[in-house]
Amino acid sequence: MDATLGFWIYSPPIAGVIALLIATFFYFRVKSLPEGNETMQRIAGYIREGSMAFLTTEYKVLAVYTVVVFGILTAAFSWVSGAWFVLGAVLSLGAGFVGMKAATYGNVRTAQAAAGGSKANALLTALDGGAVMGLCVAGLALIGLFAVYYAYPMGDAVANAKLGNALHAFAVGASSIALFARIGGGIYTKAADVGADIAGKVIENIPEDDPRNPGVIADNVGDNVGDVAGMGADIYESLVAAVVATMAIALTADDAALATLLTDPSVGNARAIAVGLPLILSGIGLVVSIVGIFVARAMRNSSPSVVLRAAMVLPPIVLVGVTAALLPMFGVSQNVTIALAAGAIGGAAIGLLTEYYTGSFSPVKRVAEAAMTGAGTNVIRGMAVGMESVATCLLLVAGVAIVANVFMGALGLYGIALAAVGMLGGTAIVMTVDAYGPISDNAGGIAEMAGLPPAVREITDELDAVGNTTAAIGKGFAIGSATLTVVALFSAYSLEVNHAREAAGMAAMNLALDNPGILIGILVGAVMPFIVSASTMLAVGNAAGAIVLEIKRQFDTIPGLREGTAEPQPKAIVDIATSAALSQMILPGLVAVAGPVVIGVIGGPAALAGALAGALAVGASMSLFMANAGGAWDNAKKFIEKGGIPGHPKRSDTHKAAVVGDTVGDPFKDTSGPGVAILIKVMSVVSLLIAPLIATLG
Repeated sequence: MDATLGFWIYSPPIAGVIALLIATFFYFRVKSLPEGNETMQRIAGYIREGSMAFLTTEYKVLAVYTVVVFGILTAAFSWVSGAWFVLGAVLSLGAGFVGMKAATYGNVRTAQAAAGGSKANALLTALDGGAVMGLCVAGLALIGLFAVYYAYPMGDAVANAKLGNALHAFAVGASSIALFARIGGGIYTKAADVGADIAGKVIENIPEDDPRNPGVIADNVGDNVGDVAGMGADIYESLVAAVVATMAIALTADDAALATLLTDPSVGNARAIAVGLPLILSGIGLVVSIVGIFVARAMRNSSPSVVLRAAMVLPPIVLVGVTAALLPMFGVSQNVTIALAAGAIGGAAIGLLTEYYTGSFSPVKRVAEAAMTGAGTNVIRGMAVGMESVATCLLLVAGVAIVANVFMGALGLYGIALAAVGMLGGTAIVMTVDAYGPISDNAGGIAEMAGLPPAVREITDELDAVGNTTAAIGKGFAIGSATLTVVALFSAYSLEVNHAREAAGMAAMNLALDNPGILIGILVGAVMPFIVSASTMLAVGNAAGAIVLEIKRQFDTIPGLREGTAEPQPKAIVDIATSAALSQMILPGLVAVAGPVVIGVIGGPAALAGALAGALAVGASMSLFMANAGGAWDNAKKFIEKGGIPGHPKRSDTHKAAVVGDTVGDPFKDTSGPGVAILIKVMSVVSLLIAPLIATLG
């Protein structure tokens, strides 16, 4: 460890420990709050039991996967590399488990706070429950990354290569678990959601969250396994991948390029500063996020939309100001601040653009109006909105990359990676607000099923509506940062390959577009997001169909269920969704993890580089399209339900057409879209890990 960075290099683990302590406080605070009446407690118990049962079963499957990959990495590298992979995976699983527990305690307590007539207390309860997940995700990520950094002091090329290999293995653990958790949770939640919606709203013509619907409990369980545990693994992996990409470029960059980082070369070792800087900046970002969480709590009497939007957008911008004041201590060029600011401001802008395309603005209103002429026109309009959003959001991401590249000069790729770190500077608070969403959504479901007064549902509906918007903004952050991160990981992969080829006395890898291997690789890589999207969409569709049939069977065969005098059997629905999720998440995982290995071994490093480029271009576009089209369909349906189109109330033909659009959009925005965004990152970190092994092949 280089002394140049002094005390500051210890700021990430210190901030991480503080975050975990505060998360512990919030966890027990939420748990100590009143749970409401016996009916509320019983419903919440079903949701908690189903959520933890799914998570336990999923973790058993992932434990087998982790052991198998540990053995492969031990054979290919060493048991130490396998151990770092396991640590990256275990920390992700741990954050998901604790966050899920907090969310399933927070939902009923949020409903009870709303039952007491206090919107402020309900907001605070949901926010504290979400903060447990947010703080655990960011805290565990930084503690794990620092452990890798601390274990391998920098030095000569051999020492730096050991650090690089450990970082790459840690990132593969984080990324692959995120893929399985996000896709598995996404299949579960959308199969239950779509099945319950079709059977309830369309076939039986009953309201959402009606206690007679056997799919409602499974739907509420799905909110937790998909949007809390799954999203938590996604955001954890995003932060890890961004930091690792930046550190990997710093480890392999040219000495002359690294020298441009410093305004005063006598300050210290440029490479050591470049490697440690993303860790330090992420640690500061966590501190800023912690402050932001407490500021948001203090603002609980304000409008929930104002509180949560400010909480998501401001921390990365504050991080830029702190960075500008800190960099002179290390003799680092303020161009780093510009690169970081490009990412932070770009992330905020992507969030606002996402809100425009998926919130209460003209694109969503046009999608709602299109439902007046049927489901077909509603679907067409929603797809057009999603496509338009891809153009604006990706051009913005490209602009961020251009600014970072230009101002960082010879270290342009390092600057692009720092921009991704800047986008994720507020990881803890972004995840806090994301987890707040399903907690408030569950609270509304519990209020409806427990028969609480309409005034209670008005409070929970307002909190839930804000949660839907912030969830869409969070997806924009995640996909935008994923795109920048994969660009940086692609660069780190190329540098790693060429280092290995240079050591073997070979020429540098040729990435010219007239290289057949590159072109073939691009085509193969472009196919992979479609494979993942197709498999996850089919999984949701098949499972939802089975759930619809089971719900119909229960309504037809259980006397008194339609009249509300008999109890449904939600366990059967939970079992169908769980089975589908765990069996259908295997193929996408194999494509992401094994695909780069097969391409690299058969086609060599140039073909794999082409595959990464093809997957990036198609995957970034597809994930944005799916996420934003899905969000537009969802909120168009809600716009109609709130009376947005006079003469076309809830359960009218227009509303039913919008439900069809939302049915298509559900797996788009919460299963396939996020799955593709993680796919391109998993492919990149796996490629970076195996780069030394395949550098001389082909």
